[in-house]
Amino acid sequence: MTSNEQIAALKKPTVVSAEEWERAWQAMLVKEKEHTRARDALAAARRTMPWLAVEKEYSFEGPQGKVTLLDLFEGRRQLVLYRAFYDPGVYGWPDHACVGCSLGADQVSHLAHLHARDTTLAYASRGSQENIARLKQRMGWERIPWYTITDDFDKDFGVDQWHGHNVFFRDENDRVFRTYFTNNRGDEALGTVWSYLDLTPLGRQEKWEESPAGYPQTETYKWWRWHDAYGNEDKKWSNVVDNATVILKL
Repeated sequence: MTSNEQIAALKKPTVVSAEEWERAWQAMLVKEKEHTRARDALAAARRTMPWLAVEKEYSFEGPQGKVTLLDLFEGRRQLVLYRAFYDPGVYGWPDHACVGCSLGADQVSHLAHLHARDTTLAYASRGSQENIARLKQRMGWERIPWYTITDDFDKDFGVDQWHGHNVFFRDENDRVFRTYFTNNRGDEALGTVWSYLDLTPLGRQEKWEESPAGYPQTETYKWWRWHDAYGNEDKKWSNVVDNATVILKL
């Protein structure tokens, strides 16, 4: 906790009137909107990146035994796969995973919202399924699918020495493609539904997005549900969105 002495030593900003504060906030809001637009443009650029075909077969261990990379999609179209360091020799082993990877797991929001956008999030480590199951229960990460790497997957996809998120797409013929990769500070802000979807080739799949022709897109906000209510049409919510008196600006 920051001490009173440290706070007293800070060079604090000027204290102003409510009117001056409002003007300063409005000026900051302009910059924040520019940042939002730039972030949207960056996500749009990701959606036009070329894909890399995954030709090699990879094997993982899951709670029910051996699985393939294709199995990790759980039947969905997109997969965001995080390489978490829960391996022998990692600081904290076997009681804990890597401190940074653990902080990231704590940030993961409810997966039902990603699933509604045809996207699966999963973790992979070198730890055994027995240890992973114990760790997930202890840390409250039961919802996150977490697999054991058994071959060269981590080396082949740039995550044998450091953490990282690889994004994959499964096409109509069940061919798998690598579409994006981020690590280092690119990982630190991930965890929300939007942060993951913005990495994927299909994006948020809302009509305001700039995406290649033919990409699936639905009306903004209308697909949202309570996390235990997906799969059911909600006409009342659609009416709320249509008749909202407060316009939600993108």
